[in-house]
Amino acid sequence: MIREKEIASTAFYTSEWVAHEPAHTTESARGKLLIASCRSGSHLASRVVQRYRQLLADAGATDEVTHLEDVDFQFSDSETCVRLDSDVNGYDVHLFQSLYDPTAERSVDQNMMAFLIAARAFREWGANHICAILPYLAYARQDKPTRYKREPTTAKLMADLAISAGIDRLVTWAPHTPQIHGFYGSVPVDALEPLPLFIDEFQAFQGRDDVVAVAPDAGAAEFVLHFSHALGLRSAVASKHRPRPEETVISEVAGDLTNARVAIVLDDMISTGGTLYAVIERLVQGHDIQEVYIGVSHNLCMDKALERLLRLHQDYHLRRVLVTDTVPQTPAFLDLPFLSVCSLAERFARVINQVHYNRPVAELIR
Repeated sequence: MIREKEIASTAFYTSEWVAHEPAHTTESARGKLLIASCRSGSHLASRVVQRYRQLLADAGATDEVTHLEDVDFQFSDSETCVRLDSDVNGYDVHLFQSLYDPTAERSVDQNMMAFLIAARAFREWGANHICAILPYLAYARQDKPTRYKREPTTAKLMADLAISAGIDRLVTWAPHTPQIHGFYGSVPVDALEPLPLFIDEFQAFQGRDDVVAVAPDAGAAEFVLHFSHALGLRSAVASKHRPRPEETVISEVAGDLTNARVAIVLDDMISTGGTLYAVIERLVQGHDIQEVYIGVSHNLCMDKALERLLRLHQDYHLRRVLVTDTVPQTPAFLDLPFLSVCSLAERFARVINQVHYNRPVAELIR
């Protein structure tokens, strides 16, 4: 497993590097590099472009990175349109979009439509390749029908639409389920793994016998088990059920919590925060935990979650919440003194570099 600190030691490819390799030309076989973004994806894409250019400069390269941002807009009747301000024929396009953007009034569906139209625009105007970069993969949770309910597998529908629009690769961060790969068929899916990030961020707790890593439900159990093994910590998993929608009941926390003072709770996302609140309440009241740390891959910045995190901080010993910038964070969350946002710009810049030069990305995604 590659560690977060080791990412910077991996090779960063340039046109000069390609020129000195036998049987290569000075340009990637995929075409010239273009990083593009729809409006809700520009917050992260601009950071990735800045980091990519810095990595090129550090490598002594003269490569150029074309950047097209905010390619979508809406007509007065709310229809979405995409216009490309420069020629994209023959380019290797990496298209960013945040499908969920709490800082704008655009819905998930609007952002998805903008992404699909943008992908089709690049395809119709001659792009060689279109790599979709969707850090937060909306609809991934609809990967199967709820038992005894007549629901579609909407995650598969979204994959079909993206492929039809013209993408030939997908890069995402910590999707809800690994079976997402299967929905995209022959289209490669690079699902970046958050485990190395969390291992590095919580390195200070390594080997401590008073710390326990906690999975808030069975779905996070395997992830937390790998995390606890890497840091030499105990692990536990909460037993959860929902008697009603948006209501969470934790019946028990299974695991060895003897003399544990510190809990690190890891999950894939914070939506309303109900599960995390119920788990932490149980840990503090039932097991006398004195310090709580949270690490999540996606924070959806919902008002209910903000209220719960504030109460956890005030009444239940919450010390720190670590999130990433897969979703644009609202000012209210950024103002929380105990919330840290870890940017994924470095990791996405390096994945783009590997893909652009047809190099393996496996060491960067796990």
